[in-house]
Amino acid sequence: MSHILITNRTGKTTRLHIGVVQRLMIFAVFSALLSAVFYYGMQHGSQEAEPDVMVMVMQKELNNYQKSLIEIQRNSEENMNALAVRLGEVKSHVIRLDALGQRLIEKAKLEKGEFDFENEPAQGGPEKKGGERGETMSVPDFLVTLDELSKRMDHSSLQLSVLESMIMNRELHDEVYPAGRPIKRGWISSYFGYRTDPFNGRRARHDGIDLAGKQGSEVIAVASGVVTWAGKRYGYGNLVEINHGNGYVTRYGHNDLVEVKIGDAVKKGETIARMGSTGRSTGPHVHFEVHKNGKVVDPMRYVRASR
Repeated sequence: MSHILITNRTGKTTRLHIGVVQRLMIFAVFSALLSAVFYYGMQHGSQEAEPDVMVMVMQKELNNYQKSLIEIQRNSEENMNALAVRLGEVKSHVIRLDALGQRLIEKAKLEKGEFDFENEPAQGGPEKKGGERGETMSVPDFLVTLDELSKRMDHSSLQLSVLESMIMNRELHDEVYPAGRPIKRGWISSYFGYRTDPFNGRRARHDGIDLAGKQGSEVIAVASGVVTWAGKRYGYGNLVEINHGNGYVTRYGHNDLVEVKIGDAVKKGETIARMGSTGRSTGPHVHFEVHKNGKVVDPMRYVRASR
């Protein structure tokens, strides 16, 4: 009787019964061998044949049967090699799916205990009556099941890759889309639109919002992008300008100290300057502007977007 013991990635074993066809062939070979011995014994015994002739005939038949047994063994080894190759492919798919699953858990910020890719999925059910263990799987059935499982894994892997791409695109969009306040602490001291100019008392347009706070406190980027201005600019004092792509540009004015330079790539939430009162200013604050496709827009919609 021949068995193949295959160990899955959890360390459990599944005993698969194979060699049904091979055992039948071996049985047929030895049956034929016994029949031949009996046949030649009867024929040559009745004819008082020479012992040497009987030995030669039997040796010839034994050689033929030996060749048949070698062929059976070779076929069995080929089946084993095929199973080993298929098993290796399935294991590689499992490893890739596990890696994708772990990355998606991190991207989606899910609880690790909810989707655990390091352990077997929870399964169970009552045992059959009388302790019945069920039928043993044959090699052909095993190969068919293995092929179906491999195809399902390929399909699932493709779906997970698409999902990962969608999540990454969404995160990229969130990174470059202006959202939130350009300061960690402080309050809005002036809004977008027309107001009374604090220096001359006339009605004038204000192209951003002012956020007052403590001198030297952090000024942060509201989205990822590339610094296109870092230094003094008329009216703004020490200004930082960031291009975020997709037509978005933000400006941060009146800084005491600029901590980036032109060409720097900055991340969302990164400190880019320190609050001050340089330029046309009455006290420590950040003058914050948002430009969309070359036009100034009200920053408040983007400040509120993070809430």
